[in-house]
Amino acid sequence: MMWNADYIRTPQAPLPSGFGAESTALEVIAGTDLGGITAIVTGGYAGVGLETTRALAGAGATVIVPARTPDKARVALAGIHGVELEALDLIDPASVDAFAERFLASGRALHLLVNNAGIMAAPLERDTRGYESQFATNHLGHYQLTARLWPALKQANEARVISLSSTGIRFGGVDFDDPSFERKAYDKWRAYGQAKTANSLFAVGLDRRGAVHGVRAFAVHPGRIMTELTRFMSDEEKGSAATGLKTPEQGAATSVWCAVSRQLDGKGGVFCMNADIAPAIPAQALNGLGEVLEGVLPWAIDPVLADRLWQLSEKMTGIMFEL
Repeated sequence: MMWNADYIRTPQAPLPSGFGAESTALEVIAGTDLGGITAIVTGGYAGVGLETTRALAGAGATVIVPARTPDKARVALAGIHGVELEALDLIDPASVDAFAERFLASGRALHLLVNNAGIMAAPLERDTRGYESQFATNHLGHYQLTARLWPALKQANEARVISLSSTGIRFGGVDFDDPSFERKAYDKWRAYGQAKTANSLFAVGLDRRGAVHGVRAFAVHPGRIMTELTRFMSDEEKGSAATGLKTPEQGAATSVWCAVSRQLDGKGGVFCMNADIAPAIPAQALNGLGEVLEGVLPWAIDPVLADRLWQLSEKMTGIMFEL
Protein backbone atom coordinates (compact mmCIF):
# COMPACT_ATOMS: atom_id res chain seq x y z
CA MET A 1 0.00 0.00 0.00
CA MET A 2 1.45 3.36 -1.02
CA TRP A 3 -0.99 5.43 1.06
CA ASN A 4 -4.31 5.33 2.81
CA ALA A 5 -7.15 5.27 0.30
CA ASP A 6 -9.33 7.08 2.86
CA TYR A 7 -6.76 9.81 3.42
CA ILE A 8 -8.32 13.26 3.76
CA ARG A 9 -5.95 16.13 3.13
CA THR A 10 -5.76 18.74 5.88
CA PRO A 11 -6.69 22.22 4.57
CA GLN A 12 -3.68 24.48 4.07
CA ALA A 13 -5.20 27.33 6.09
CA PRO A 14 -4.69 28.77 9.60
CA LEU A 15 -6.81 27.20 12.35
CA PRO A 16 -6.23 29.68 14.16
CA SER A 17 -4.00 28.24 16.89
CA GLY A 18 -4.04 31.16 19.31
CA PHE A 19 -0.28 31.57 18.93
CA GLY A 20 1.73 33.84 16.66
CA ALA A 21 5.09 35.01 15.38
CA GLU A 22 6.32 36.09 18.82
CA SER A 23 5.28 32.91 20.65
CA THR A 24 8.13 30.86 22.11
CA ALA A 25 8.65 27.12 22.34
CA LEU A 26 8.10 27.18 26.10
CA GLU A 27 4.82 29.06 25.67
CA VAL A 28 3.36 26.59 23.18
CA ILE A 29 4.38 23.57 25.26
CA ALA A 30 3.25 24.98 28.62
CA GLY A 31 1.18 22.45 30.56
CA THR A 32 2.12 19.53 28.29
CA ASP A 33 3.35 16.33 29.93
CA LEU A 34 5.63 14.30 27.64
CA GLY A 35 6.55 11.66 30.20
CA GLY A 36 7.10 8.34 28.40
CA ILE A 37 7.63 10.05 25.03
CA THR A 38 10.79 9.41 23.01
CA ALA A 39 11.92 12.05 20.54
CA ILE A 40 14.81 12.41 18.12
CA VAL A 41 15.91 15.93 17.11
CA THR A 42 18.60 16.07 14.44
CA GLY A 43 20.85 19.06 14.93
CA GLY A 44 19.24 19.44 18.34
CA TYR A 45 22.30 21.07 19.90
CA ALA A 46 22.40 24.48 18.19
CA GLY A 47 20.03 27.31 17.34
CA VAL A 48 16.42 26.32 16.78
CA GLY A 49 17.26 22.65 17.31
CA LEU A 50 18.71 23.32 20.76
CA GLU A 51 15.61 25.22 21.84
CA THR A 52 13.43 22.40 20.48
CA THR A 53 15.43 19.89 22.53
CA ARG A 54 15.21 22.09 25.61
CA ALA A 55 11.42 22.45 25.35
CA LEU A 56 10.70 18.75 24.71
CA ALA A 57 13.06 17.55 27.44
CA GLY A 58 11.69 20.14 29.85
CA ALA A 59 8.21 18.68 29.34
CA GLY A 60 9.46 15.22 30.29
CA ALA A 61 10.40 13.62 26.96
CA THR A 62 13.52 11.56 26.45
CA VAL A 63 15.28 13.41 23.62
CA ILE A 64 17.96 11.76 21.54
CA VAL A 65 20.21 14.25 19.78
CA PRO A 66 22.26 12.80 16.92
CA ALA A 67 25.21 15.08 16.16
CA ARG A 68 27.91 15.34 13.52
CA THR A 69 30.19 16.93 16.15
CA PRO A 70 29.41 15.14 19.44
CA ASP A 71 31.99 17.05 21.50
CA LYS A 72 30.41 20.38 20.54
CA ALA A 73 26.95 18.98 21.20
CA ARG A 74 27.96 17.71 24.63
CA VAL A 75 28.92 21.22 25.73
CA ALA A 76 25.72 22.79 24.35
CA LEU A 77 23.47 20.19 25.97
CA ALA A 78 25.11 20.24 29.38
CA GLY A 79 22.54 20.72 32.12
CA ILE A 80 19.53 19.61 30.07
CA HIS A 81 18.12 16.49 31.70
CA GLY A 82 16.59 13.65 29.71
CA VAL A 83 18.92 14.02 26.70
CA GLU A 84 20.91 11.24 25.06
CA LEU A 85 23.72 12.13 22.66
CA GLU A 86 24.48 10.04 19.59
CA ALA A 87 26.72 10.30 16.52
CA LEU A 88 25.24 10.90 13.07
CA ASP A 89 26.40 12.51 9.83
CA LEU A 90 23.39 12.97 7.55
CA ILE A 91 25.45 13.20 4.38
CA ASP A 92 26.98 9.76 5.05
CA PRO A 93 24.50 6.92 4.31
CA ALA A 94 26.49 4.45 6.41
CA SER A 95 26.37 6.78 9.41
CA VAL A 96 22.60 7.17 9.02
CA ASP A 97 22.12 3.40 8.91
CA ALA A 98 24.37 2.83 11.92
CA PHE A 99 22.48 5.38 14.03
CA ALA A 100 19.10 3.92 13.08
CA GLU A 101 20.28 0.39 13.80
CA ARG A 102 21.40 1.40 17.27
CA PHE A 103 18.05 3.03 18.01
CA LEU A 104 16.00 0.11 16.68
CA ALA A 105 18.11 -2.28 18.75
CA SER A 106 16.91 -0.47 21.88
CA GLY A 107 13.38 -1.69 21.16
CA ARG A 108 11.87 1.73 21.87
CA ALA A 109 8.96 3.26 20.02
CA LEU A 110 9.66 6.64 18.43
CA HIS A 111 6.91 9.19 19.08
CA LEU A 112 8.54 12.33 17.67
CA LEU A 113 11.11 12.72 14.91
CA VAL A 114 12.19 16.31 14.29
CA ASN A 115 14.27 16.47 11.11
CA ASN A 116 15.83 19.79 12.03
CA ALA A 117 19.49 19.66 10.93
CA GLY A 118 20.60 21.25 7.71
CA ILE A 119 22.99 23.48 5.79
CA MET A 120 22.24 26.68 3.87
CA ALA A 121 23.74 28.39 0.83
CA ALA A 122 26.84 26.20 0.94
CA PRO A 123 29.45 26.28 -1.83
CA LEU A 124 29.23 23.39 -4.27
CA GLU A 125 30.24 20.12 -2.66
CA ARG A 126 29.20 16.58 -3.42
CA ASP A 127 28.80 13.50 -1.26
CA THR A 128 30.43 10.16 -2.05
CA ARG A 129 27.56 9.36 -4.44
CA GLY A 130 28.09 12.59 -6.38
CA TYR A 131 24.96 14.27 -5.03
CA GLU A 132 24.91 18.02 -4.30
CA SER A 133 25.47 18.55 -0.57
CA GLN A 134 22.43 20.67 0.35
CA PHE A 135 19.98 18.23 -1.25
CA ALA A 136 21.93 15.25 0.11
CA THR A 137 22.10 16.57 3.68
CA ASN A 138 18.81 18.40 4.11
CA HIS A 139 16.56 16.01 2.21
CA LEU A 140 18.11 12.68 1.27
CA GLY A 141 19.74 12.17 4.68
CA HIS A 142 16.44 12.79 6.45
CA TYR A 143 14.53 10.66 3.94
CA GLN A 144 16.88 7.75 4.67
CA LEU A 145 16.79 8.35 8.41
CA THR A 146 12.99 8.39 8.48
CA ALA A 147 12.80 5.25 6.34
CA ARG A 148 15.20 3.37 8.60
CA LEU A 149 13.32 4.49 11.74
CA TRP A 150 9.94 3.66 10.21
CA PRO A 151 9.37 0.50 12.32
CA ALA A 152 9.83 2.52 15.53
CA LEU A 153 7.51 5.28 14.28
CA LYS A 154 4.78 2.76 13.49
CA GLN A 155 5.36 1.08 16.85
CA ALA A 156 4.38 4.33 18.61
CA ASN A 157 0.83 4.03 17.20
CA GLU A 158 0.65 7.83 17.29
CA ALA A 159 3.81 9.52 15.99
CA ARG A 160 4.68 12.82 14.37
CA VAL A 161 7.50 13.69 11.98
CA ILE A 162 8.50 17.36 11.73
CA SER A 163 10.38 18.43 8.61
CA LEU A 164 12.22 21.75 8.83
CA SER A 165 11.63 23.72 5.66
CA SER A 166 11.97 27.47 5.10
CA THR A 167 10.63 30.36 3.08
CA GLY A 168 13.75 29.56 1.09
CA ILE A 169 11.19 27.70 -1.02
CA ARG A 170 10.84 31.05 -2.81
CA PHE A 171 14.14 30.37 -4.60
CA GLY A 172 12.48 27.57 -6.57
CA GLY A 173 11.22 24.02 -6.52
CA VAL A 174 12.86 20.66 -7.14
CA ASP A 175 14.57 20.16 -10.50
CA PHE A 176 13.64 16.53 -11.03
CA ASP A 177 15.81 16.24 -14.14
CA ASP A 178 19.00 17.68 -12.64
CA PRO A 179 18.81 17.81 -8.81
CA SER A 180 22.60 17.64 -8.40
CA PHE A 181 23.54 20.48 -10.76
CA GLU A 182 25.35 18.19 -13.18
CA ARG A 183 24.12 19.95 -16.33
CA LYS A 184 23.45 23.50 -15.12
CA ALA A 185 25.57 26.06 -13.33
CA TYR A 186 25.52 25.80 -9.55
CA ASP A 187 23.62 28.47 -7.63
CA LYS A 188 23.81 28.15 -3.86
CA TRP A 189 20.41 29.78 -3.27
CA ARG A 190 18.71 27.79 -5.99
CA ALA A 191 20.15 24.65 -4.38
CA TYR A 192 18.92 25.76 -0.96
CA GLY A 193 15.43 26.48 -2.30
CA GLN A 194 15.34 23.05 -3.91
CA ALA A 195 16.35 21.34 -0.67
CA LYS A 196 13.84 23.27 1.44
CA THR A 197 11.05 22.60 -1.08
CA ALA A 198 12.00 18.92 -0.87
CA ASN A 199 11.71 19.05 2.93
CA SER A 200 8.16 20.35 2.58
CA LEU A 201 7.15 17.91 -0.17
CA PHE A 202 8.55 15.05 1.90
CA ALA A 203 6.12 15.93 4.70
CA VAL A 204 3.26 15.92 2.20
CA GLY A 205 4.25 12.53 0.82
CA LEU A 206 5.03 11.00 4.20
CA ASP A 207 1.77 12.09 5.76
CA ARG A 208 -0.18 10.64 2.85
CA ARG A 209 1.50 7.27 3.36
CA GLY A 210 1.82 7.31 7.13
CA ALA A 211 -1.67 8.37 8.22
CA VAL A 212 -2.99 4.80 8.10
CA HIS A 213 -0.23 3.83 10.56
CA GLY A 214 -0.89 6.79 12.88
CA VAL A 215 2.20 8.65 11.65
CA ARG A 216 1.49 12.27 10.71
CA ALA A 217 3.98 14.66 9.16
CA PHE A 218 4.34 18.45 9.11
CA ALA A 219 6.63 20.92 7.36
CA VAL A 220 7.83 23.90 9.37
CA HIS A 221 9.23 27.33 8.58
CA PRO A 222 10.84 28.50 11.83
CA GLY A 223 11.30 32.12 10.75
CA ARG A 224 14.35 34.23 10.04
CA ILE A 225 16.92 33.61 12.76
CA MET A 226 20.62 34.40 12.86
CA THR A 227 22.16 31.06 13.82
CA GLU A 228 25.15 29.00 12.69
CA LEU A 229 23.11 28.19 9.61
CA THR A 230 24.23 31.55 8.17
CA ARG A 231 27.94 30.68 8.23
CA PHE A 232 28.18 30.53 4.41
CA MET A 233 26.46 33.90 3.92
CA SER A 234 28.39 37.06 3.11
CA ASP A 235 28.10 40.13 5.32
CA GLU A 236 25.99 41.75 2.61
CA GLU A 237 23.63 38.77 2.49
CA LYS A 238 23.33 38.75 6.26
CA GLY A 239 22.56 42.45 6.27
CA SER A 240 19.76 42.10 3.74
CA ALA A 241 18.28 39.25 5.78
CA ALA A 242 18.39 41.07 9.11
CA THR A 243 14.76 42.17 9.10
CA GLY A 244 11.87 40.52 10.86
CA LEU A 245 14.23 38.35 12.87
CA LYS A 246 13.09 35.90 15.53
CA THR A 247 14.98 34.59 18.52
CA PRO A 248 15.88 30.88 18.53
CA GLU A 249 13.21 30.38 21.24
CA GLN A 250 10.60 31.90 18.93
CA GLY A 251 11.96 29.96 15.97
CA ALA A 252 11.52 26.66 17.80
CA ALA A 253 7.88 27.42 18.64
CA THR A 254 6.44 26.07 15.39
CA SER A 255 8.42 22.81 15.53
CA VAL A 256 7.30 22.26 19.11
CA TRP A 257 3.70 23.24 18.34
CA CYS A 258 3.59 20.70 15.49
CA ALA A 259 5.09 18.08 17.80
CA VAL A 260 2.65 18.42 20.68
CA SER A 261 -0.47 20.41 19.79
CA ARG A 262 -3.73 18.52 20.24
CA GLN A 263 -5.22 20.92 17.68
CA LEU A 264 -3.35 18.89 15.08
CA ASP A 265 -4.77 15.50 16.08
CA GLY A 266 -5.93 13.76 12.92
CA LYS A 267 -4.25 16.36 10.74
CA GLY A 268 -1.02 16.46 8.78
CA GLY A 269 0.74 17.10 5.50
CA VAL A 270 0.65 20.87 5.93
CA PHE A 271 3.24 23.64 5.94
CA CYS A 272 3.30 25.56 9.23
CA MET A 273 4.73 28.87 10.39
CA ASN A 274 4.25 31.19 13.37
CA ALA A 275 2.91 28.23 15.42
CA ASP A 276 -0.06 27.70 13.11
CA ILE A 277 -0.86 26.23 9.71
CA ALA A 278 0.36 28.69 7.09
CA PRO A 279 -1.96 30.16 4.47
CA ALA A 280 -1.48 28.98 0.90
CA ILE A 281 -0.42 31.83 -1.38
CA PRO A 282 -0.25 31.88 -5.19
CA ALA A 283 3.02 31.98 -7.08
CA GLN A 284 2.04 35.44 -8.34
CA ALA A 285 2.48 36.74 -4.78
CA LEU A 286 6.23 36.24 -5.12
CA ASN A 287 7.35 39.71 -6.17
CA GLY A 288 10.99 39.51 -5.09
CA LEU A 289 13.38 36.82 -3.88
CA GLY A 290 14.37 38.85 -0.85
CA GLU A 291 10.90 39.23 0.58
CA VAL A 292 9.57 37.49 3.66
CA LEU A 293 6.75 35.16 2.66
CA GLU A 294 3.58 35.13 4.73
CA GLY A 295 2.50 31.73 3.51
CA VAL A 296 3.50 28.70 1.46
CA LEU A 297 3.95 28.58 -2.31
CA PRO A 298 2.17 25.95 -4.44
CA TRP A 299 5.22 23.97 -5.53
CA ALA A 300 6.06 23.12 -1.90
CA ILE A 301 2.72 21.45 -1.07
CA ASP A 302 1.67 19.89 -4.40
CA PRO A 303 0.84 16.18 -3.85
CA VAL A 304 1.77 15.28 -7.44
CA LEU A 305 5.22 16.82 -6.98
CA ALA A 306 5.45 15.09 -3.59
CA ASP A 307 4.98 11.73 -5.32
CA ARG A 308 7.62 12.61 -7.92
CA LEU A 309 10.02 13.49 -5.11
CA TRP A 310 9.25 10.23 -3.33
CA GLN A 311 10.11 8.26 -6.44
CA LEU A 312 13.26 10.31 -7.02
CA SER A 313 14.35 9.78 -3.40
CA GLU A 314 13.88 6.03 -3.71
CA LYS A 315 15.99 6.03 -6.87
CA MET A 316 18.77 8.24 -5.48
CA THR A 317 19.09 6.40 -2.15
CA GLY A 318 18.09 2.90 -3.21
CA ILE A 319 15.85 2.83 -0.12
CA MET A 320 12.12 2.16 0.05
CA PHE A 321 9.82 2.51 3.05
CA GLU A 322 8.35 -0.78 4.29
CA LEU A 323 4.78 0.54 4.29
